Amino acid sequence: MIVRIMGEGQVRLEDSHLAELNRLDDELGAEMDSGDDAGFRRTLTALLDAVRSMGAPLPDDSLEPSELILPAPEATLEEVRGMLREDGLIPGAANPETAE
Repeated sequence: MIVRIMGEGQVRLEDSHLAELNRLDDELGAEMDSGDDAGFRRTLTALLDAVRSMGAPLPDDSLEPSELILPAPEATLEEVRGMLREDGLIPGAANPETAE
């Protein structure tokens, strides 16, 4: 899977890492729901760090279609809220706010 972190570039990530990313995505969603800005910031950083450490960066001149687009590290809670899909930022994650 190709993942883009906005403002940084793309990484190739094995599908086997989705379970860990989904766990962080669920945590991020819960913090967004509760308005926990400090928790949101901490978990967003952990999510992006996980993608960076588990993935292999693609060359800067590579333009592969991204299957997943994640917010920039400095994104606000409201900006990330605007990026959410039914299942959060990561496919398959359960986000209580959008599961209605």
